Amino acid sequence: MATSGMPWNRKDLISIEELTADEILTVFKTAQAFKKILNRRTAKTPALRGKTVVNLFFENSTRTRVAFEMAATKLSADVMSLDMKTSSTSKGETLRDTVENIRALAADIIVIRHSSPGTAAYIARVLDIPVLNAGDGAHEHPTQALLDCYTLHEKFGGLQGLKIAILGDILYSRVARSNIWAMTKLGAEVTVVGPATLVPKEFEQLGVTVSHDLKSALADKDAIMLLRIQHERQNVSAFPSLNEYTRMFGLNKTRLSWLKKNAVIMHPGPINRGVEIDSDLADSSQSVILDQVTNGLATRMAALYLCSGGNAESLVKS
Repeated sequence: MATSGMPWNRKDLISIEELTADEILTVFKTAQAFKKILNRRTAKTPALRGKTVVNLFFENSTRTRVAFEMAATKLSADVMSLDMKTSSTSKGETLRDTVENIRALAADIIVIRHSSPGTAAYIARVLDIPVLNAGDGAHEHPTQALLDCYTLHEKFGGLQGLKIAILGDILYSRVARSNIWAMTKLGAEVTVVGPATLVPKEFEQLGVTVSHDLKSALADKDAIMLLRIQHERQNVSAFPSLNEYTRMFGLNKTRLSWLKKNAVIMHPGPINRGVEIDSDLADSSQSVILDQVTNGLATRMAALYLCSGGNAESLVKS
């Protein structure tokens, strides 16, 4: 496994699947440098001064959208976030025409979230400017996985040999897919667990262990990531009720004891308190949920900077 980063030569950030471990570590090294900048009195850098970042979110978002907006602002870029529900796409304009018009208006970077898998990759082929995927359907959410793994990297000094459980709606989760790719590339042992309807055996093809027995799945794990139920992507209910899901798979104090004593609790948000996790555990000292949010800013600064041609080594030395 790689132990250090490498020069970043990609125009876009579309998926974790296509990245190498070295490229992921380059993002970590760059994010670490930006965290130092964020801790300064003037938490801003001129790295993207004169650039315009346009956020196109076709799905609802809070953390990701705000984090990208703040990341671009901290890099001194001009930022525009468009409400796509009132855009010309509602009048029948194609997505290609929309993004080409935005490019013609001198946009320098586009961040896009869309319900259809492959949308970001398509736009990246159409445009000659960087495109960053902020989530495409149930396919991938690369910056979420980067910030999640960076949080573990900070906590444990690396992911090699870590035992991690991802619990919840794996089937419909783009976060799960991106994290599986990132964690396994960095040397972690990943177990996905939940109801059989949401955690099919097919995920073993991604190099993870599939389990439907919560107690055995949590045994000796260093970290657990909770995922909410993706109701908006399910055509039929995957279990009888939320109460039934919580009774069988919700994380509570008893089940927390099945992990290692100092195991960390993660959640990409939004949290459904009392469903996938008890509220007191989400707010406990073992929780790194807010650390994930903080690291999301530095990680997205890193992604914008690198895809714009920034050099990680020169940033680290500055």
